[in-house]
Amino acid sequence: MSQATDQQTQMLNEWVRPLVVEFIGTFVLIFAGAGAIIATGGKDLVAIALAHGLAIGLFVTAAGHISGGLFNPALTVGLVATRRLTPLKGALYIAVQLLGAIVAAALLTAVFDKGLWKPVDLGTPQVAGALSSGQALLLEGIMTFFLMFVVFGTAIDRRNGTAIAGLAIGLTITMDIFLGGAATGAAMNPARALGPALIGNVWGDQWVYWVAPIGGAAIAALLYEYILLGWMKPASSPAD
Repeated sequence: MSQATDQQTQMLNEWVRPLVVEFIGTFVLIFAGAGAIIATGGKDLVAIALAHGLAIGLFVTAAGHISGGLFNPALTVGLVATRRLTPLKGALYIAVQLLGAIVAAALLTAVFDKGLWKPVDLGTPQVAGALSSGQALLLEGIMTFFLMFVVFGTAIDRRNGTAIAGLAIGLTITMDIFLGGAATGAAMNPARALGPALIGNVWGDQWVYWVAPIGGAAIAALLYEYILLGWMKPASSPAD
């Protein structure tokens, strides 16, 4: 009985609880972030940036110790690339992150009338007409690089401690939205793009929000892991 209980506890701690947290955190990001776009008609960049940044900052602080607080398939790929997450756990994280984004977007259509969410395409990030796809790809990749770098520097690198991780990660997202919100929506997150796109049926430039964040996150993760931490034995990740 004791062995069975131990196995149950291990299963909960290693798999069930982290997946629940990743679903909730991604849900909150899309519900608060896209919700702020709907509520403001997409016209208040400060409110939109703060909604995204606060959502991530608060929930990384609240539950990052359970799952790592990634809430983003691009960041998940970065940790898989550096072997801080196994491919299996990474795939499951991505699945629940995407599901959380889709459920959040669906519930936004229940909370807000179509006359409110339709003009802003349910908060789906899109490339501004003044930018080419290549420019948008570069901008989204650079912004996600910043985000992944800060995640490594505050949540993974044990030399720095992790007390400020939630604040630092949330502020990075806020900074990136101030920088690129008007140009690309500053998604930095395939789930942030897919959830509203799927429910709102808005598919313009969707590929940009997969290729750029994953590429930017992978470059930052590999740089931090093998150059800035290369001489250290890799510590266990809070997401493991």
